[in-house]
Amino acid sequence: MAEAGRLIYFERWIDPRAGELFRGENAVEMQRITRDDPGDVIEAAFLDACWYQLSSTRGDIPEPFRVNDRLLQRSPNLLAVSTHGAGYDTVDLEACTRAGVIAVNQAGGNLEAVAEHTLGLMLMLSKRAIEADLHMRRERGWVRSDFTGHDLTGKTAGLIGLGNVGGRVADLLRLAFSMRVVALDPYVEDDTFAEHGVERVTLERLLEESDFVSVHCPRTPETEWMLGPAEFARMKPSAYVVNTARGGILDEYALAEALAAGRPAGAGIDVWDIEPPALDHPLLALDNVIATPHIAGVTVEARQQMAVYAVEQWRAIWRGERPPRILNPEVWPKYLERRAAILG
Repeated sequence: MAEAGRLIYFERWIDPRAGELFRGENAVEMQRITRDDPGDVIEAAFLDACWYQLSSTRGDIPEPFRVNDRLLQRSPNLLAVSTHGAGYDTVDLEACTRAGVIAVNQAGGNLEAVAEHTLGLMLMLSKRAIEADLHMRRERGWVRSDFTGHDLTGKTAGLIGLGNVGGRVADLLRLAFSMRVVALDPYVEDDTFAEHGVERVTLERLLEESDFVSVHCPRTPETEWMLGPAEFARMKPSAYVVNTARGGILDEYALAEALAAGRPAGAGIDVWDIEPPALDHPLLALDNVIATPHIAGVTVEARQQMAVYAVEQWRAIWRGERPPRILNPEVWPKYLERRAAILG
């Protein structure tokens, strides 16, 4: 085995650029595993692996390949896991911490892509572009005023989460459309709010005052189902909901009922609790919903950048350096002890 052990990656790198950058890498032995591999091959791979790369998206990763207590018990030498994107829905962070395994992501790699997709959904919703397109394609008898929309300029956007993407969305909305931006994020300092020109508010105020409510936080036990019937009822009838973060943060079925009742006015949903959603999902039946299949961060540029981030971060880890995007920094001392015992 190579000096730094073996890295296994599930099915593919997020972009071929990663494979090109790793060409000639001698520090580790690399092995691709797939869902179709024989069971004994998979078991042997995890038994020996020190490093594991996988997708951030639950729909991409079958349950037996997700990082949780069961997988960690099968992987006694595992030291670090890395997800392709900013999300880490496929990794149980608490289980990693208990096992002394560091977890990293590629936060910021798809920053521009997700921020642009968010603005695109806001624009299409406010201009009612998709509704108009659907009616033009399937019927006659409407008049242009049936699709009267709204300007973004001067409106209020409420951001749930002011991390990398939320901060970029705030900057774009303020600079491009002179929008007032308010946000909820208990983990971000006041200086960051001031840097982006954003007002810190409670969830109640955010919902009541915003013309757009946009989700930019991770899915955690704290944020799961944080937007439900009561929250939608607080919103303006003219407001829109946008989610480009993670499924399971808002209650999709409660949202469908609220939209059918006329509050809020519409929604742009890129991420879903179950991906892809069933064809009979109630949100897909509504013309005032723009549905995309978790593609906000899927651009050529974003994928290349995340591949570069992943490669650079792995190389830092193999050199014994603390990685820049570690998700569970409290485990670092225990990780170092395990690393010394496993790699010498």
